[in-house]
Amino acid sequence: MVCGLLLLASAINYMDRQTLASAAVRVTREFQLSQEQYGILESWFGYAFALGSLVFGFLADRFSLRWLYASVVLFWSITGIVTGFTSTYQELLTCRAVLGFVEGGHWPCAVKATRALLEPRDRALGNGVLQSGTSIGAIITPLLMSQLMTSEPGSWRLAFQAVASIGVLWIVAWFGLVRDTDFRANAADASATRAPGVPPPSLLRLIFSRRMLVIFIVIACINTTWQILRAWLPKILQEGRGWTESSALNFNALWFAATDVGCLTAGALVTWLVARGRTLDRARLWVFSGCAALCALCGIVPRLGPGWAAPLVLMIIGAGALGLFPIYHALTQDISGEHQGRITGIASVAAWIAPAQAQRFFGVLADRTGSFDIGFTLAGFLPLLAVLAIAVGWGHTRSAAQPAPGHG
Repeated sequence: MVCGLLLLASAINYMDRQTLASAAVRVTREFQLSQEQYGILESWFGYAFALGSLVFGFLADRFSLRWLYASVVLFWSITGIVTGFTSTYQELLTCRAVLGFVEGGHWPCAVKATRALLEPRDRALGNGVLQSGTSIGAIITPLLMSQLMTSEPGSWRLAFQAVASIGVLWIVAWFGLVRDTDFRANAADASATRAPGVPPPSLLRLIFSRRMLVIFIVIACINTTWQILRAWLPKILQEGRGWTESSALNFNALWFAATDVGCLTAGALVTWLVARGRTLDRARLWVFSGCAALCALCGIVPRLGPGWAAPLVLMIIGAGALGLFPIYHALTQDISGEHQGRITGIASVAAWIAPAQAQRFFGVLADRTGSFDIGFTLAGFLPLLAVLAIAVGWGHTRSAAQPAPGHG
């Protein structure tokens, strides 16, 4: 029940986030924006998301998840409603930044909850279910926006407000069905990160550990790829490949359905490989590498002409791009149970600073070259760097049942 609500929270989170991408061409025309200015909107969202993740990561380890999570959803819903009333680019920019800050609380709360509920070997699959909510929200959003936006150019405003209001319904369900006791840590993995009797390492020591360095590299690479795809795909299809708005939004829903399949499949594959005797580390690396290889197909999309080939390859790329995240979240959950919220929040700084810089660079590159192709290709190869970081720097992960060696 709790996992189901977390999935719905992920869906609503992405619905509020994807309204801008779905209405990107209309917003660009109404506010007379360059590609760089649109990229700045996404950059401000990213910077604010990084800050919000850090703040809420610390709060998630100190306060009731039940109340904190509900507050986060409430405030991001209010921000989405207010966005529909903006009349200037600066107001839109401010709303986008506030939305990013508050939405930054979603992942520290959600990942801490799944860690408390699941065994280490099942977390990739559980995280896949959690992450799949983002795809569900993103599937629904373009379809819903295409129905809510009429021929009137400003109809995107009401669409923003209608989508944002959905979060209020989730809050009612959350308080009605969830109790604080649902988030008691799973005692079965209490020895997963240290030997019995050994105190937990300090947060500062964890931040400067080799594994946290790997985490920073991995999330910076994979989230840059994902955010470029998420934010720019409707514009790429319409302005880069000549699709109509309706066709682009319908395909965007189909594309996110493919990402959902990739996300769930990646998590399930890890569990399946471990059940058949593969080590947890090897199973994760194999699946992660396969997903990264699919992302690298971005390099061939610009060479594909009209027809079925480009849409098919784009869906395969999307499946690989989101399939990386369940494994990433599982890696963060190996580091520390006591500091899970803070680990997620701190890692999110790298997760969003890099994409925020990349969003503006992507826009500048598109303005200067008159094409999205170069930036799109570069984004697709970043996950391969993440594969290298895990292979070289992660080391061995013990199962929960395996005792840890003593250390000072």
